[in-house]
Amino acid sequence: MKLVTIGNRNVPAIIQGCMRIGNLDTKSLQNLIEKQLESGVNFWDHADIYGGGTCETIFGEALHQMPGMRDKLILQSKCGIRPGAFTCYDFSKAHIIRSVETSLRRLQTDRLDYLLLHRPDLLMEPEEVAEAFDQLESQGKVLHFGVSNHTPSQIELLKTCVKQPLEINQLQFSLAHTLLLDAPAYLNTTDSHGISRDANVLDYCRQNHITIQCYSPFQYGVFEGTFIGNPDYAQLNAVLTRLAKKYDTTENGIAVAWLLRHPANMQVVVGTTNAARIPGIVKGAEITLTREEWYELYAAAGNKLP
Repeated sequence: MKLVTIGNRNVPAIIQGCMRIGNLDTKSLQNLIEKQLESGVNFWDHADIYGGGTCETIFGEALHQMPGMRDKLILQSKCGIRPGAFTCYDFSKAHIIRSVETSLRRLQTDRLDYLLLHRPDLLMEPEEVAEAFDQLESQGKVLHFGVSNHTPSQIELLKTCVKQPLEINQLQFSLAHTLLLDAPAYLNTTDSHGISRDANVLDYCRQNHITIQCYSPFQYGVFEGTFIGNPDYAQLNAVLTRLAKKYDTTENGIAVAWLLRHPANMQVVVGTTNAARIPGIVKGAEITLTREEWYELYAAAGNKLP
């Protein structure tokens, strides 16, 4: 398994996302944990809202029945979204601490390796976030911190009070969702792709040694579906299939290889619960596409460089 660096720690380039594990029974989830571990994937990404909390609960029950497994795994969770009649974001000290303590109970563990702030709270008070992080760190409940879906200025605002390094920014990124790349490529053009919607967060993270975790690596849009095998992405799939044959892997593996070919020290969050897909994805992490292949895939996804 290819390793990348978060802070001063080497971690696998592939992360197992937990948003879809709610439909697994305990035995199936334990099998997935073991299969991923055999492949070198020991990093698991949770969030307090996944399945309304049931995903963390199910994982905790499975882990409880696997003595010694907790110390072999890296557990990450996210907080800050309060679902209800309407979505509310909450980075208050009380909510962050309550969320983490609830996640720990569900996961049946005494610590999170990483805690991410899930989506920006427009009413964020960085002083409250700092107090929450200090308390959680001093109590040993959270070892490392980061954010998700945050812009450079939002991270800089947090850093005015938060003393812990913000080591991660989890962002949507795939061959069919390339907003992290498009604006810089279209500089000095009138093409709408040149409009920066994220303040060049990719370059910012590279400059500040923040590891980007790419979520929805096989998706287009937000929740619309996958581009793998999708007739609307026929040209892209033709190139994926050709390269999959060349490198003896799967189309999913090539999609992962495309993300990890970028020199930004990124990780890829995969949400599959089908153990049969793991070998192709893991192999993709070991493939280094040529520069020509990387650009061919970018163009096949519908991007026309100036």
